[in-house]
Amino acid sequence: MAADMDKSKYFVREIEKNDGCTLRLKQCYMGDVGCVVWDAAIVLAKYLETKQFYEPSSGVNVWSGKTVVELGAGTGVVGLMAATLGAHVKVTDLEDLQPLLRSIVPLVESLKLLSGPETCIICCYEQRTQGINPEVERKFFELLQQNFSCEKIPSDKQDPEFSSPDIHVLHIRIKLKKK
Repeated sequence: MAADMDKSKYFVREIEKNDGCTLRLKQCYMGDVGCVVWDAAIVLAKYLETKQFYEPSSGVNVWSGKTVVELGAGTGVVGLMAATLGAHVKVTDLEDLQPLLRSIVPLVESLKLLSGPETCIICCYEQRTQGINPEVERKFFELLQQNFSCEKIPSDKQDPEFSSPDIHVLHIRIKLKKK
């Protein structure tokens, strides 16, 4: 009986990798944050396996042996993709996601604590234009740019099939302190 109830809540979402393998994740039929595979997560997962990072035929694998931390993992699709590419992955998410809307400060502080001079944070988000979202986004980037530099990745550097004009991929690096 429990298995039948489980099937009624979830369905399997499949993400095809460039090597022909498929990532299979359970996604809720109903729900919001933390229980669905967001388009931005798919865009970022597919970005991780673009040729600039991963090209087995030429021996390129930036992720092999690297530590990847996925903050706000939700269903974990980005972390799973990174793990299949050889990264050591840690995935995290908040127990209660609502405080994030009130303050983005803890996220920026976490990024500062996790970042060193060689760290490249790859951020992907879908730009929202309604409700509180534009204000939250503005405040996040205002706080972020106090300690980090951001580089927007053009669509021609992203996966050609999995990109969208309202989904942005950024490389974020901590600003080096001047002596």
